[in-house]
Amino acid sequence: MGLMDKVKSQATQLAEKAQQAGAAGQAKLADLQSKRKADALLLELGGIVYQERTGRGDAAGTARSAELVDLLQKHEAEHGAVTVTSANPVIAESTGVLDPTATAPAPAAAPPTSSAGPIPQAQYGSEES
Repeated sequence: MGLMDKVKSQATQLAEKAQQAGAAGQAKLADLQSKRKADALLLELGGIVYQERTGRGDAAGTARSAELVDLLQKHEAEHGAVTVTSANPVIAESTGVLDPTATAPAPAAAPPTSSAGPIPQAQYGSEES
């Protein structure tokens, strides 16, 4: 009976760990879905702001922007502060925050401008017949 008790105990522990991992996965998925929702709201708001700034805004856009701001505030109240990431992937990856004055870093070394010569051909097997 000692062996069966050990097996049963280990099975119970594994089941608990699996449930914890599942809960953590669900939480991560919920966070990702929350971020996508906020990103979608910010994207639409940004489009409306762009139209307004370029002289193509209208009353419907102004009303929708007010609605979007309200939705974003409700989202923040439920999920925490919304962060704005940069459209530049290099900057967004390193900082996660929009910096309108930032530029992508220059590459470490420029690619070669000319070839160093022909590419050597590999010799496979023998050509003797």
